[in-house]
Amino acid sequence: MNYQRFFQEAIDQLHAERRYRVFADIERIVGSFPRAIWRSGAEAKEITVWCSNDYLGMGQHPDVIAAMQDAAGRMGSGAGGTRNISGTNHPLVELETELADLHGKEAGLVFTSGFVSNEAAISTIGRLLPNCLILSDELNHSSMIEGVRRSGAEKKVFRHNDVKHLESLLQQAGRERAKVIVFESVYSMDGDISPIAEIADLAQRYNAMTYIDEVHAVGMYGAHGGGITEREGLADRIDVIEGTLAKAFGTLGGYITGTKAIIDAVRSYAPGFIFTTALPPSIAAAATASIRHLKASCAEREAQQRQAARTKEILSGAGLPVMPSETHIVPVLVGDPELCKLASDRLLGVHGIYIQPINYPTVPRGTERLRITPTPFHSDGLIDGLKEALVETWTALGIPFTDTRRPGVEKTERIIPLVVPSAGG
Repeated sequence: MNYQRFFQEAIDQLHAERRYRVFADIERIVGSFPRAIWRSGAEAKEITVWCSNDYLGMGQHPDVIAAMQDAAGRMGSGAGGTRNISGTNHPLVELETELADLHGKEAGLVFTSGFVSNEAAISTIGRLLPNCLILSDELNHSSMIEGVRRSGAEKKVFRHNDVKHLESLLQQAGRERAKVIVFESVYSMDGDISPIAEIADLAQRYNAMTYIDEVHAVGMYGAHGGGITEREGLADRIDVIEGTLAKAFGTLGGYITGTKAIIDAVRSYAPGFIFTTALPPSIAAAATASIRHLKASCAEREAQQRQAARTKEILSGAGLPVMPSETHIVPVLVGDPELCKLASDRLLGVHGIYIQPINYPTVPRGTERLRITPTPFHSDGLIDGLKEALVETWTALGIPFTDTRRPGVEKTERIIPLVVPSAGG
């Protein structure tokens, strides 16, 4: 048996489908974000990062770095064990209290990543509820899909943000059956927002629990950074709010918040929580510092939203196919996996701009795109430079603009490409 052949054939298949992933070797520069050093072999080149999930640049904030350094200096580099066996360090306890307060919940629970928090929490909730039915939005993240699968519960997928379809599934299930609606607030590839109030209304009407993923919204929206649920005054109507510490908060980890009973049940039954080493005190302290800063300061959120809006305006005005987005996500359609990779490579090699290509299975085939995430630190000059680089790249590679004429010619109509949803959930 030639075992290696099977692995190589699997990799060859990815190459054939033009979806083999190449990781860029990036060295971020504190104080110069979004500038970074890109290393390729012996070459080192300074570039601008346009696809970071460190949406507010909090990963370089002096208070966050100082909190991390102080905790590491006092308590060491690691947690020393699982949460049950010596790993529940005091900064982690403080972090969970801070997160519960952020979302107006009784308790919080921190995991090693956002993926783990979704997988562990959803699977545990689904297992503990008798004869549970999980209703999942078709564009939910892979971590949520995995949590649903591991729960062993029956699953029904509702069309993306389609409350009428969701209601029909709830009606079929009946009020007496245990039901959990799992969905996201901000869908990160298209930048659209879910109808949270309508979903909460349906959950109340049909006696269902609600579980929302706010990973792309926490820190970003709401008066204190509590996400879309805080911005819309709906946090109290959602049973479980899940988030991440690795995006707007600039550190690492995932979490859930909810009632004491729900959080304690997940804490006590989820293997993904019980049997893994806790977050180190330095990371927990840094995350708490970041959350506290963003609770008090709106400056970062306001600057980020201003630059995101300007980026959309400038790129759309140049005839680039900016896909509709209600949020800080700026997706630019390419529509072909090979061209998407070539565009990313050209932007990096020729223009010193790093935007990772987003291909299937992250997005449906035919909707391959560059996903741009402006931050408060992407100046107007950088936005103008991005526009020029994208126009040159689109022209050089023959990627379609929003009409058939060359960029810069006055346009009579802007065509928004149709986005075909995936069959996930």
